[in-house]
Amino acid sequence: MGLGIDIRHRIAKRAAAEIKNGMIVNLGIGIPSLIPNYVPSAVHVMFHAENGILGLGSSPPLGEEDENVCNAAGYPTTTVQGASYCDSATAFAMIRKGYVDMTILGALEVSEKGDLANWIVPGKRVPGMGGAMELAQKAKKVIVLMNHTSKTGEPKLVKTCSLPLTASGCVGLVITDRAVFKLEKDALLLTELMSPYTVEDILSSTEATVRLSDQLITIP
Repeated sequence: MGLGIDIRHRIAKRAAAEIKNGMIVNLGIGIPSLIPNYVPSAVHVMFHAENGILGLGSSPPLGEEDENVCNAAGYPTTTVQGASYCDSATAFAMIRKGYVDMTILGALEVSEKGDLANWIVPGKRVPGMGGAMELAQKAKKVIVLMNHTSKTGEPKLVKTCSLPLTASGCVGLVITDRAVFKLEKDALLLTELMSPYTVEDILSSTEATVRLSDQLITIP
């Protein structure tokens, strides 16, 4: 099933905790675009967007949107002090040169080997992979935010991706509405549970091989 607003923000808040001072971070569409709202003011980060902004800020207050300032998904945003604007070609040059420390993306499937599948094509508002193929290969770390299961209840954390791959072996961390996983060799290490889910809930809804962390915690 789809995610409610509160759950989407919960995932974004958890993802924001992965961002460290001085990073350049690219945000995908969907849940990742909510992350700037949850980064502490003491953490100085430059959010990058493929449409040509380095220095995205949080969402603007209702009624104060500037139609000329939007993120890669086309939604209104703000910019931080020191932000810069460029064309899309230059934005992608930053990615290809390896300047992006972290990219945070949505996904349709992630395999236990860290393979990423995040595009499917026909008839969708965002039909292709966008910049994800280059980001998944060039960013220093790839984090995925997504539903734990599909709309029909099928696992999205799988042994082998059935959809076309965006990139292989690239994912380092997965945050879902139910849990947080670090990618290990041929397995997902379960490090955090999202309350009220239990270990049994996770194992029953995950096709990929799961190992339990010795320091497993529950997020309230």
